[in-house]
Amino acid sequence: MRIDEIIAANKPTFSVEFFPPKTAEATAALYATAQELKQLGLDFVSVTYGAGGSTRDGTVEITTALKDEVGLETMAHLSCVGETTEGLAATLDRIEATGVENIFALRGDPPRNEGEFVQPEGGLGSAAELAAFIGAGWDFAVGGACFPEVHPEAPDLETDLNYLKTKVDSGAGFLITQLFFDNQVYFDFVRAARAHGIEVPILAGVIPVASFAQTKRICGLCDATIPAPLEAAFEAVDGDPDREFELGIAYATQQCAELLIAGAPGIHFYALNRAPATRAVLGALRASRPWERVRGDVGTLTGGGD
Repeated sequence: MRIDEIIAANKPTFSVEFFPPKTAEATAALYATAQELKQLGLDFVSVTYGAGGSTRDGTVEITTALKDEVGLETMAHLSCVGETTEGLAATLDRIEATGVENIFALRGDPPRNEGEFVQPEGGLGSAAELAAFIGAGWDFAVGGACFPEVHPEAPDLETDLNYLKTKVDSGAGFLITQLFFDNQVYFDFVRAARAHGIEVPILAGVIPVASFAQTKRICGLCDATIPAPLEAAFEAVDGDPDREFELGIAYATQQCAELLIAGAPGIHFYALNRAPATRAVLGALRASRPWERVRGDVGTLTGGGD
């Protein structure tokens, strides 16, 4: 099923990002994670595409297996890095042949130690170009990324939103944010996006913290900010893994509940291929159903004409 149709029909949606594992053991663990989370009513999962297309084949294989063997609706990430249009077309044909109906269109990051993105000869230079390319030749639902704290390469929010509007106009029918911890950042970003004429649903990207050190590394790579009070709370547990896990679940559950009460159309969990933290948060949300207590500017946050 197309994800744009899922978002339109199911309010809110819950989804998870996975990445292609590198070993047989990690692959088995991923399928076990997916099976566990499926029991909590996931609406879809996405599978990432490594820097420089390094996991292209794995992305297609895992996306297909999660759909066919686990029974989840899936979305394959696709990036422009290191690809000609012919190569992209071949990958899109492969994905189409599997029955997967959804693509997450990204410019992509270059491989480590290769500096800034360089448009490949015979390839594309942006996610907007990729979204348009997909729409011209295939009937996928296309999603796109957005950055509540501004894309690291954008000089300011205005420039970032102007480009994001181009991405949506090129065919991105829904957006998923980079991870964030301060909900006000999301609320302000969505309202600014609406003011720029961006009306598609914007799903909130949330990472339930299981390891604070690992999360800090991830935030450093994507320029996401950890609020000072939250960082202080994690530092206060002095590296105790059980207490970090408990704090991470408590914070993410509260964060998601506030987002859903305010009318966010869905939560996209960055689960890092592990079930426990996301399972705990999603289980608590399913039990408490905070979206039934919606208040605030629902139409502004949900988008899609609601």
